[in-house]
Amino acid sequence: MYKNKGLVAEAFPEELLNRLKGQIAIGHVRFGDGTPPSLSNAQPLTFNYLRGSVALAHNGKLVNGPELRHRLAVNGSIFQSDSEAEIFVNLIARYGQNPLEEALLKCMIDIKGAYALVVMSEKQLIGIRDPNGIRPLCLGKLDDGYVLASESCALDTIGATLIRDVEPGEIVVIDEKGLRSFKTMVPSRRAVCIFEYIYLARPDSTIDGETVNIARREMGKQLAREARPEADLVVPVPDSGTPAAIGYAEATGLPFREGLMKNRYIGRTFIRPSQKIRDVAVRLKLNPIREIVEGKRVILVDDSLVRGTTSKKIIQMLRNTGVKEIHMLITSPPVLYPCYYGVDTSAREDLIAACYDLEGTRKYIGADSLHYLSLDGLLNSFKGSKDRFCTACFNADYIAGKPESHNER
Repeated sequence: MYKNKGLVAEAFPEELLNRLKGQIAIGHVRFGDGTPPSLSNAQPLTFNYLRGSVALAHNGKLVNGPELRHRLAVNGSIFQSDSEAEIFVNLIARYGQNPLEEALLKCMIDIKGAYALVVMSEKQLIGIRDPNGIRPLCLGKLDDGYVLASESCALDTIGATLIRDVEPGEIVVIDEKGLRSFKTMVPSRRAVCIFEYIYLARPDSTIDGETVNIARREMGKQLAREARPEADLVVPVPDSGTPAAIGYAEATGLPFREGLMKNRYIGRTFIRPSQKIRDVAVRLKLNPIREIVEGKRVILVDDSLVRGTTSKKIIQMLRNTGVKEIHMLITSPPVLYPCYYGVDTSAREDLIAACYDLEGTRKYIGADSLHYLSLDGLLNSFKGSKDRFCTACFNADYIAGKPESHNER
């Protein structure tokens, strides 16, 4: 096992990777979320129990995590980190008299929330997706082996072929006998996180049959049906706003221009640990191109408006370059409620749409006008059934429940 801080390419130099031998491997990347950075919270977690050595990594958030942690501690379990993955570890050990996949099935009965899980023993690689499929997980083929990944673009990078998405409530087991899988629970409702398509996932990924890039372009086209302020050109907030801006420009016939240049070495800003760091990151991340935007009426397209501070900084930067008008168009509905399933928006008082009405939000960010895509418009951006997404951040429909300690109304 090896862990380090920083970008993957820096944390894992080639000479180190060459020293890691074996026929099974798992890895994990974690972004900063406001807690003090600690390698003890970094995954994978490795442990020894009744049936041998196991490593585990998980993506998502458990709504009953604190209760489970307390119950396990009362019964003698020891925790060495703040990671929720350690709850899985202790539950596996508790059910250690069973084969690993059976122990994991018992874990799923205890656990509530959103998770995609990869577990490795000395002879098996196992993937699990939560019963509602809130967090994505896909299966691929590489030569004579198999690959599990949170996004299909990871498979493309290593030359693997996408086989399919892991189904909600499914356990996939890979060993020397090949691949086998079984469904553990029938989900009350399939509900993949819609924010994966809006913001989180890379545009070249496909999740549950929907290509993220195509969905985002359709969001832009839907927004053009709902809002058409008078303007000279369409400018995206890169990168997650770019496909939608292209779709909006195609639908309206307005010219698409990249009026903001992105520094590719700066990460996402709304998940930065503090507001001061987020403000600095915005200035480092984006820079207006004066020759494109000066004196123009600009439609500025972004994927979402969460805290509002990033948009405020961007609009001020554009004002400083002489933009005549700025019309802010958001390709998602207002984010009104916290996410308890893995998106770092856990406090409602931090959500600008929960604190201000539309006009108040417009004034706060400094735009000449502000338009959100409606929830119906967002859902119409997808093929097939519209009742297969988690939209709790827009309408408080918490399909997998919410923590007992949170009583947001």
